Amino acid sequence: MAKKKIYKRKRYVIPLIILALLIGLRLALPYIIKNYVNKVLADIPGYHGQVEEIDLSLLTGAYTIHRLYLNKVNAGSQIPFLHFEKTNIAIEWSSLFNGRIVSEINMTGPEMIYVFEDQQKESPESADVEDWTKALTDVVPIDINKLEIHDGKVAFVQLTADPNIDLHLDSLELYATNLRNVVRQEAQLPSNLSADAISFGGGSLHLEGQMDLVKQIPDMDLALTLENANAVALNDFTDHYAGLDFDQGNFSLYSEMAIADGYMQGYMKPIIKDAKLIGKDDAFLETLWEGFVGFFKFILKNHKENTLATKVPLEGDLTDVNTKIWPTVTNIFKNAWIKAFQGIVDDDIEFKNVQEKANEQKDDK
Repeated sequence: MAKKKIYKRKRYVIPLIILALLIGLRLALPYIIKNYVNKVLADIPGYHGQVEEIDLSLLTGAYTIHRLYLNKVNAGSQIPFLHFEKTNIAIEWSSLFNGRIVSEINMTGPEMIYVFEDQQKESPESADVEDWTKALTDVVPIDINKLEIHDGKVAFVQLTADPNIDLHLDSLELYATNLRNVVRQEAQLPSNLSADAISFGGGSLHLEGQMDLVKQIPDMDLALTLENANAVALNDFTDHYAGLDFDQGNFSLYSEMAIADGYMQGYMKPIIKDAKLIGKDDAFLETLWEGFVGFFKFILKNHKENTLATKVPLEGDLTDVNTKIWPTVTNIFKNAWIKAFQGIVDDDIEFKNVQEKANEQKDDK
C-alpha cells in the first residue's frame, strides 16, 4: 500500500514540478532576452544602447522590443542616433512551406537621426558602422526575410550651423520582401523594396527597386523620385554651405542607381522651378552675393520651362565613387539652351549594363 501511495504522489508531483519549471522559464524568458539584447548593444565599440522592455509570445514565436536606443558614447547632444519605439520580430510562417526558417520584422515609429557633430567625433573605442549594423541583426536570432517600417523618420541634423540644419523624411512607409531569397526566382535581383515618405518642404518621396542581399556586397537596382518640395526648406542648408537662400521655388530630385559586383553607376537629377533667390529681409552683402548667383541662374535656367536643372552622373566602385564634374556643368547648359530636363526618372540605367561594366573592371585588374 505504501508503495502505491508513493507512486501516486510521483504521478502528480513530477508533472507539477515540470509545469512549475515551464511557467518559471516563461516568466524569466523576457528578462533573459532583454539582458541578451542589452549585452549585444553594450558591446558595440564606441556606442551605448539599451532596450526598455521586451514582450514574448511563445504561441506565435514572436517577441516585441520596446524603445530600443543607441547613441555614440561621446555624443555631445542628447538626440539619439537610433530610437526604435516598437519592433515586432516573428517567425515568417509562410516560409516554412518553402523549407526555410526565417523571420519577419515589423517596426513602428523607428527614428534614425544623424547628428553631424556627434558622428564626426572620435570615440575612445573605434566605432565602426559595420559593428552597430551587425549588432542589430544579431538581436534577431534567425535570418530576416521580410521588413516593414511604419511611420518612420530619417534626419540629417547639423547643430553648429546657424541656423541649425534639419533635413528630414517623415511618415516613412517601407516594405522589403524576400530578402533571404526564400522564394526561389530566376531573377538576378530577387528581393523587392518600396518606400514612401514626406520630405523636408512637404515633398513626396518614392523609392522602389530590386536587390540581392545574399551577396557579401549586395547588388541592387533602385529608382528614387522626390517631388514638389518647397525650396525655402533648403535655406538653412544652402545658406550655410553656399551663402544663399530661396525666397520661393519648387525643388525636385530624380535619381537611379545600380550596383553589380561592387560597381556602381547612376545619376542624380535635381530640378528647381520658379526659383527666386533674393529675400527682402537679407543684409546688403547677402543680397549682393545672391544677386551675383541669381545672374548666373538667369543665364543658365531654361526660361521656357522656368527651371534650373542638371544631371549629375555617378560611377565607380563603392570605395571610390566619383562625381563627374564636366558632365554636370555641360548638363546645366544643356538644360538651359537645348532642352529642359523632364521631371521623371529617365530609365537609362540598366542593371545588366552595369554588370557588364563590373566584369570589364575585373578583367582590367
